[in-house]
Amino acid sequence: MNFYFEAAKTLDRLDAKQGSIKGILATLPEKDRARTAALVIETLKYKDVLTNVIDTAKLLKEEKKKITSLNLALVLVHDVLLSKGIQAADGPIKQAILRHKTRLHGEFQKIKIKRGAKSNGELAHTGDTQIPRYVRINTLLWTADEAIQHFVSRGFELSGPFSSKKGFAKDDHVPHLLLFNPVMQFRDEPSYKSGKVILQDKASCFPAVVLDPPANEDSVVIDATAAPGNKTSHLSALMRNRGKLLAFERDRKRFSTLKTMLSKAECKNVETINADFLTVEPTDSKYASVSHILLDPSCSGSGIVNRLDYLLESEQEDDTDQEERLTKLASFQMLMIRHAMKFPSVKKIVYSTCSIHATENEDVVRQALCSNEAKAGHFILAPPGEVLPSWHRRGLPEKMENPDDALSVVRCSPGEDATNGFFVSCFVRKTHQTSDALLTNQQRKRDDGDELDLVVKRKRKKRKV
Repeated sequence: MNFYFEAAKTLDRLDAKQGSIKGILATLPEKDRARTAALVIETLKYKDVLTNVIDTAKLLKEEKKKITSLNLALVLVHDVLLSKGIQAADGPIKQAILRHKTRLHGEFQKIKIKRGAKSNGELAHTGDTQIPRYVRINTLLWTADEAIQHFVSRGFELSGPFSSKKGFAKDDHVPHLLLFNPVMQFRDEPSYKSGKVILQDKASCFPAVVLDPPANEDSVVIDATAAPGNKTSHLSALMRNRGKLLAFERDRKRFSTLKTMLSKAECKNVETINADFLTVEPTDSKYASVSHILLDPSCSGSGIVNRLDYLLESEQEDDTDQEERLTKLASFQMLMIRHAMKFPSVKKIVYSTCSIHATENEDVVRQALCSNEAKAGHFILAPPGEVLPSWHRRGLPEKMENPDDALSVVRCSPGEDATNGFFVSCFVRKTHQTSDALLTNQQRKRDDGDELDLVVKRKRKKRKV
């Protein structure tokens, strides 16, 4: 029965808005995480129907001494009506549910008839199926060609994510990113379980691509808010496991998740640090060589419309409360940028959010450019040609000091760009030969592509031997 208590407690945390579904599920004990997550997600899909059944059957009223919360009733009734029954030993709580089994089934059938549903699945709440399932190839473990051959050998077709259930394609903007049909699940896929592929939304890949960290043995790069590790592992792959990548995470549980993911992805150039990035002294000799910093701080998450969070009921937030919350977040985001600008050797800082609000995006960038740190460090926005030049959606001109600066920032619009809502900006030091240096770095990486594939293949051959 503890399994059901854990699932109910998870639903309580979601009701209290303590985080996103994905974030809260990531904190569950790893031993039972998959099982608990599956029950929570399936319960949420049928929550309105299950709640209706529970209310009509008067379950909570008649069993108030045994069933102490709606969420506990939801997960138990889910397994009675939609699964193989309650998977727990007999006890007072299980018996309290089973006493109403016939009534619960009867009310459930009435709802199916009323809604004209021919199957249980037609009663489920479904999200936006137009966002592909994005899968990033972990190039630290195999090449893009090997990954594609692997999926083809498993019956997938390189024909586009919506051509069929097993159709997939290469992304047009992010190297080593594949698009699959939204219905595809990868929990049991061997390449996912082994860390060879990472499930990561397309927009979430943009910050690492824009930062374009150098793949040199003496490189020092910072990921200021690293957990759960998707962007960190992406940076490590772009650096080809060379140099040093300092990954900061202040929360202890999230820090543990970060270390687990990086180990699975075999990111060997990462030094994980369980500390708040804002407490780090930029002039410390340890950070003297830091040249690139990725900032993806806490934000409103207003752009997230993924295949899990659509299950949460959205409540209209009072305009005053929302603006106050966004202002507080923006102040924190400004602190992060200004702190990053104090590192003496930093040449490039990428600031990103999964927000659609200008308060956290263009407004923060505009204020950051006017800060004392930006003036002292001669920071400007990188030119558009160095910030995903092929991406069509840019910033809001009316929110920038110079309207032309809007071309230097990137936006993703949920519902229009087949991604979550996202924002990416890039600050560079004007005193460096930024354009030439970055273009040279990007060209070198392209030229080294074939060489990297050969190195990965040689390593795989050695392992087999």
